Amino acid sequence: MNEGDAITFRRAEDSDRHAILEMLRVSLGREFDDRYSELFAWKHVENVFGPSPAWVAYDGEHLAGFRTFMRWEFLDGDRVLRAVRAVDTATHPNYQGRGIFTRLTLHALEELAADGVDFVFNTPNDQSRPGYLKMGWQVVGKLPTAIRPTSFRRLPKIVKARVPAERWSTPSTAGVAARDLFEDEQGLNELLVTQAATGMRTRLSPEFFRWRFGTPLLGYRAIAAPGGLANGLVVFRIRGRGTAREAAVVCLLTRPGDRSTAAGLVREVARLADADYLLALGGARYWPGGMLYLPRVGPILTVKPVCAPKPPTNWNLSLGDIELF
Repeated sequence: MNEGDAITFRRAEDSDRHAILEMLRVSLGREFDDRYSELFAWKHVENVFGPSPAWVAYDGEHLAGFRTFMRWEFLDGDRVLRAVRAVDTATHPNYQGRGIFTRLTLHALEELAADGVDFVFNTPNDQSRPGYLKMGWQVVGKLPTAIRPTSFRRLPKIVKARVPAERWSTPSTAGVAARDLFEDEQGLNELLVTQAATGMRTRLSPEFFRWRFGTPLLGYRAIAAPGGLANGLVVFRIRGRGTAREAAVVCLLTRPGDRSTAAGLVREVARLADADYLLALGGARYWPGGMLYLPRVGPILTVKPVCAPKPPTNWNLSLGDIELF
């Protein structure tokens, strides 16, 4: 479709992939190598919730802009809500300031509504958030954030770790590779059926765990609870944040009310991970295992209703739901 000038907007196709990756490299400084190309395919093609809808803007044969939304599904009680997460948008430096980001997004919202998507969610930074708010996004608030130093002598590093985390994980032998733990599908199923539908939470399944945390690209590690996976699990990865080593706790599941097992899993990550601190998001404000809730700290969640009459309010998210790549 055209917007009255030379720029043409349309759905992205497989043949656009190379140009998209190259533009992401140029506009966002991302690596254009096999590893990033594989990560892009993991997010947008192999996603257990379905391939990502994406749009491109072309000026003749020149790619001027790209916009995509990663599919996600939530459970609100017994009701499945179809969502998308706003990720991976870029405008080529030669075309910035021409409203391409806004026009791509508005075109996308029209088609997402026709597709029956309930809402869009994301955690935009301070620079991009105003643009989203102008297009009708609403601020939900800061996601609860918890931290646990692995020892008091690590505190100085934590204070200085106020920079974005590295995308790629630091190699680790703590626990086991997450993909290996999830081979116990029976144990994982037994754990998942115990999970109460409290708040708006990701629709979990063994297939989701194998896709989301089983990829070797991001080096997720996992620990099963005493007695086996059916009793609980924690998934984490080690990554650099400035000069600090962070153990990002992306998923912690135990049987309902079993805070003792949850605390033990957190302490086991702290013991094995060789990190300066543990970081987690969402959940209760009183985390087990020595995790400390940090007021006024955390990413800001925003939502744009599409087919839903109003944005959800009872969110129950983890770092694994909103982690950036």
